[in-house]
Amino acid sequence: MTNEAPRIGVYICHCGLNIAATVNVDEVVRYASTLPNVVVARPHKYTCSESGQEMIRQDIRELGLTRVVVASCSPRMHEPTFQNVLASAGLNPYYFQMANIREHVSWVVEDSVAATEKAKRLVRAAVARVNFHEPLFPRQESVTPAALVVGGGIAGIQAALTIAEAGYQVYLVERQPSIGGHMAQLDKTFPTLDCST
Repeated sequence: MTNEAPRIGVYICHCGLNIAATVNVDEVVRYASTLPNVVVARPHKYTCSESGQEMIRQDIRELGLTRVVVASCSPRMHEPTFQNVLASAGLNPYYFQMANIREHVSWVVEDSVAATEKAKRLVRAAVARVNFHEPLFPRQESVTPAALVVGGGIAGIQAALTIAEAGYQVYLVERQPSIGGHMAQLDKTFPTLDCST
C-alpha cells in the first residue's frame, strides 16, 4: 500500500426485510456516501448473494477500491464470504470491515428512526476503523504437539488425562507439593461418601 488515502466502498444490505423493515437503508446509504474516503455506497437486497458479491468485485476493479465495508448481518455468518470476495478481486482480505446492523439494530430496535440512526453510527464506526486496517498474510508455524496444563486440581488433572488420551505429551504444573487441589483436603465426598483421594 502507498500513503494515498484509502478508497472505501460501503454496501448496505436489506437482508430481505430483516433489516429493511426497520432501518431506512437508502438513508444509511446516503449518509455513508458522505463519510471520509468513501468513494461509493450502495444498497443491495441480499449482499451475500452471488449478484451482491459480484457488485463488490466489480467496484473493487473498476473504482479502485482499497477497503470495503459491508453493513448487514453477523460477521460470524458472512465475514469469510466477503473476505473471499476481496481476495478474488485481488485485494487483501483483511481490508474488510463488517457492521452488524441486523442483530445489533433491526432485531433489537423497534423504532425506525432510532434504528436508522444507530445503523448510521455503526457504519460510521466501521468506515473509521477500516481506514486503519493493514494487510495481513497467512503463515505457517511449527507446533510442538504437547500441552502445558497449569494447576493440578481436579479440573487440571482431568484436562491432562483427556489430552494424554488424545495422544499428546502433557506437562502438568502445580505450585503445591502435591496434586489434587481442594479435593485432596477432603476426607469423603458427597453424596456417596467415597474417599476423595
